Amino acid sequence: MGTTMFEKIWARHVVAEGPGGQTLLYVDRHLLHEGSTAALVRLAGSGRRVRRPDLSFATADHYVLTSPGAPAPDAEIGSMVASLTAHTAQQGIVFFGRGDVRRGIVHVIGPEQGLTLPGMLLVCGDSHTATHGAFGALAFGIGSSEVEHVLATQTLWQRKPKTLRVTVDGRLAAGVAAKDVILAIIATIGAAGGVGHAIEYAGSAIRAMSMAERMTVCNMSIEAGARCGMVAPDETTFAYVRGRPFAPAGDAWAQALGLWQSLPSDPDALFDREVRLDAADIAPTVTWGTSPQDALPITERVPDPAAVADPVRRASLARALAYMGLAAGVPLTDVKVDRAFIGSCTNSRLDDLRAAAAVAKGRRAVVPAWVVPGSGLVKQAAEAEGLDRIFLAAGFEWREAGCSMCVGMNGETARAGERVASTSNRNFEGRQGKGARTHLMSPAMAAAAAVTGRLTDVRRL
Repeated sequence: MGTTMFEKIWARHVVAEGPGGQTLLYVDRHLLHEGSTAALVRLAGSGRRVRRPDLSFATADHYVLTSPGAPAPDAEIGSMVASLTAHTAQQGIVFFGRGDVRRGIVHVIGPEQGLTLPGMLLVCGDSHTATHGAFGALAFGIGSSEVEHVLATQTLWQRKPKTLRVTVDGRLAAGVAAKDVILAIIATIGAAGGVGHAIEYAGSAIRAMSMAERMTVCNMSIEAGARCGMVAPDETTFAYVRGRPFAPAGDAWAQALGLWQSLPSDPDALFDREVRLDAADIAPTVTWGTSPQDALPITERVPDPAAVADPVRRASLARALAYMGLAAGVPLTDVKVDRAFIGSCTNSRLDDLRAAAAVAKGRRAVVPAWVVPGSGLVKQAAEAEGLDRIFLAAGFEWREAGCSMCVGMNGETARAGERVASTSNRNFEGRQGKGARTHLMSPAMAAAAAVTGRLTDVRRL
């Protein structure tokens, strides 16, 4: 019987089997951000050193403001960044801090720097660590106490998940992006559809994606409840990784390549579950409710709770529509927006900005619209192509790198009642500010909303 990619990587990292179905795993790479500060403080307080500082890398992203030259929003947040700076220096951890062009969102700079490699086990104190699985890595988010455990031991106790393969075959139509694919997947299997599973994304539509697109898909695996999301490494992966600052070189590259080519799931490997989608059925998609599973093609209407038989789901829909201020039966294209946000670890890479700029070019934003690059290097590359000038000419704000409005914990939020066309990953109540209403969509769709003032089918532009 063949072996899945997940099982191959898991087996290579087992240190010991423990009680209660727990397995001690070796960690190849540990990424840190301001939220990791508490773990570093506790470690220092116990008198311990980081066991493998050469395998840990840190950046400041969640709390750093993206207005050019803006200070920290308050003293507490400023002290968190200062503490991370001090502790990483004391422990000998590479830190991409303020003023470093490499600084940015942790899930953007990891791949960008070649820190994310096929076959790795990679962790970070952030739920969207699944992003790195796009490289054929086993990557997932961990809690603060687990961050401290990894810092101290370079290992982590985990319970082995089941496997789920999501196959998307066929060709995506014009105007359909990777964000539409993952929203369609989550709408199909539900926000709890991946609970207890590691998802492997497969099929011709996935193989045809760029690395940026694969990262978008894997990024939102957690929104389906999955432990992680993965895509088998191939020539697209290898071409992206080659020459990155922390990637193998010379003889080490040839050796690594031999391992990486052995990682894809065997043809006869069995998964615990299988789900299939036809790429031709996927259209530009937006969310209408307060969960990523509340997603529909832009050509549809706001659903009617009265048409749902399950009383629990019916009540959930009614609550979501009340929070979102939407009426059942309204065409999604009639829903007006108050602002647009293009950024986050889901959609802030160069390809994402290019897609948004293609829509913005020659048009004018009719609502406030922010464009937040995922890293200083993404910003630099976009400016070299003139994308900043396109956005500025269209009335968009061109900002510094960071998590910004995605996470809403840095003061960069929407006001209560404001409706946001957003490329981020979560549309929970209050996610982008108390009372803010979030509609998730692709970068091109968010740009289309910005220039029309409503949810818009980008194919019409």
